[in-house]
Amino acid sequence: MPESQSSPLFTDFYELTMAAGYFANDLNAEATFSVSVRPGNSKRGYYIAAGLGDVLDTLTDFAFAPTDLEFLRSTGHFSEAFLSFLSDLRFSGEVVAMPEGTLFFPGEPFLEITAPIIEAQLLETVVLNTMGFQTMIATKAARCIHAAQGRAIVDFSLRRTQARDAGMKAARSTWLAGFTGTSNVLAGKALGIPVTGTMAHSFVTAFDSELEAFMAYARLFPDSTVLLIDTYDLTLGTENAVRVARYLRAKGHRLIGVRLDSGDMAAGSRLVRAALDAAGFTEVKIFASSGFDEYKIADIIKAGARIDAFGVGTKVGVSADAPYLDIVYKLARYGDRNVKKLSPGKISLAGRKQVFRKLSPDGRLLEDLICSRRETIADTIPLLEPVMQSGCVLRPHPSLNDVRTRCAQSLDALDTAYKDLQQPATYPISISKRLSTLQ
Repeated sequence: MPESQSSPLFTDFYELTMAAGYFANDLNAEATFSVSVRPGNSKRGYYIAAGLGDVLDTLTDFAFAPTDLEFLRSTGHFSEAFLSFLSDLRFSGEVVAMPEGTLFFPGEPFLEITAPIIEAQLLETVVLNTMGFQTMIATKAARCIHAAQGRAIVDFSLRRTQARDAGMKAARSTWLAGFTGTSNVLAGKALGIPVTGTMAHSFVTAFDSELEAFMAYARLFPDSTVLLIDTYDLTLGTENAVRVARYLRAKGHRLIGVRLDSGDMAAGSRLVRAALDAAGFTEVKIFASSGFDEYKIADIIKAGARIDAFGVGTKVGVSADAPYLDIVYKLARYGDRNVKKLSPGKISLAGRKQVFRKLSPDGRLLEDLICSRRETIADTIPLLEPVMQSGCVLRPHPSLNDVRTRCAQSLDALDTAYKDLQQPATYPISISKRLSTLQ
């Protein structure tokens, strides 16, 4: 892991000054911090929890290296006694969390950390950074899956994501949300995600003719050819694709598909589909790319596009319509006191919590209840599970495919009214009487 991410210095400076303040005043009792997403984005009716494994790895490896301490010493802000304390600091607390791939709703705690307050405070920034980005991208991707109505979607975001780590996290987050592959080759190697790709317009224009470019590609990849057919003229590009399809069929292979990357894709895809079908190539798929997200996917399907799969890039990789997540890390208990924030518009829930989910007999999501940690509610499923105790991870991380399956099951169980892209219905969430009284 790069030093910038593995070091405890991957934090905001005020986390360290607060920690020094706790230390100087002998405040280091056990504290619980809750992580949630504030209500406020009217178009996000739900979220997909992602990034937990990275958080647990960070907590497992949490330690200040000598070079970290030397840097802190150079700032002139910290006493030698505090730096000595940091030199021996390790995470010793517990974590309860919703498993990755779990669907949750605004205002619900989806992770809680309990540890001596200095340890817990120092984790705020890295927890929010790690889980916020991945949850944001997984949620954006899940919305695209809903909009596509069963059509395949591939992650093409790598060239536009915000640096290398974001590109890897975007590939992982879109895959767990249900995408069928990625253009990110390193993600394919590291995470086992299927990699896919076709050609760019530069490949076509590098040859003397479009047909020559198509034939060169088909000869090299006879079992995986997808042709980009709009470099010059869509009608002529389709005709050249038909020629290649005939060539491949004669050789015992088949053309996998054609790709559109510009223009009126609804009308263009209908033209291409008619031409391919008329030539006897009904099995050839039509792929589309260029500026897609859930809104454009929904619009183009509504307009009657004949597209079988989408490549989505920039707008998903940066969550263009909602490029940040209002994720917060709030102190809920310190020592023997339950505490809360009362700032206008930012009131938090005091106390250690549990979230219970009610399901219908056929497994549909009905209602969530936010309760005190030790409550039990009959005929419900507790969502916050112990994942770390005494600084030790309790079980191996689930495989990415297991997370992907959980996500798909969660989304399938949510009624479509809560998935609406523009005005989702508000999912019913209530607070138990005991937790309300505690407030």
